[in-house]
Amino acid sequence: MDWKGIIYKQEWSLDLRLHENGAAIAYNSGKIKAYNKTNYYQVELGFTKDPREKTQSRISNIGGSGTFTFGKINSFFNLRAGVGVKKYLSEKEKRRGVAVGYTYEIGPSIALMKPYYIDVIEVEIIDNQMRPVLNSVRYDGENDAQFLNVSSISGRSSFLKGFDEMSVRAGLQGKIGAHIAMGAFDKYVKAFETGLMFDVYPSKIPIFIESEAVKNNRLFVRVYFNIQLGSRKN
Repeated sequence: MDWKGIIYKQEWSLDLRLHENGAAIAYNSGKIKAYNKTNYYQVELGFTKDPREKTQSRISNIGGSGTFTFGKINSFFNLRAGVGVKKYLSEKEKRRGVAVGYTYEIGPSIALMKPYYIDVIEVEIIDNQMRPVLNSVRYDGENDAQFLNVSSISGRSSFLKGFDEMSVRAGLQGKIGAHIAMGAFDKYVKAFETGLMFDVYPSKIPIFIESEAVKNNRLFVRVYFNIQLGSRKN
């Protein structure tokens, strides 16, 4: 090992990450192997929106005003874990200096799919009279008409609805980026990253009802920007 300039041997940090179609928060635990190299483990939770998701407004007599995403059937969250390396290209010997390098990571990705409920206006017989009522429904593979008929949709249901009905799908994730550390030899971790991240799954993630014009994806590639804050110790 090259321990040139090393005063700390371990670090932990939190990532606050924004990407083209969502955001994430991650925890990192790293071992400083040499003055220019850190190996780390990461656990991350985030969400991804398909860029084709467009919010629409709707005003109805029974449900009032509401918003919804046309054709959407699932919200897409990501649980990722990975092992990675940070490698510095510039010298890291001066306190409070700026160290420039790169990072890469790979590991499993778990897609968490929460059913997207919508409030639909339906007609029911109440007291021997046909009356409009508002029902919260999820996609079941046979009710395409309810999700594709804009005139009968009042809006989306509560965001909290459906968390107890989530389905999962395992895949692979990775990222590669440029890493800039401020005060690279300080006790506290302060860094920025930008690069590319991806998630890939063996089958498509069902965000939308599929049609000739709309197809779901199994590969998601995004540009990300990351703020990293944490601490180092011996």
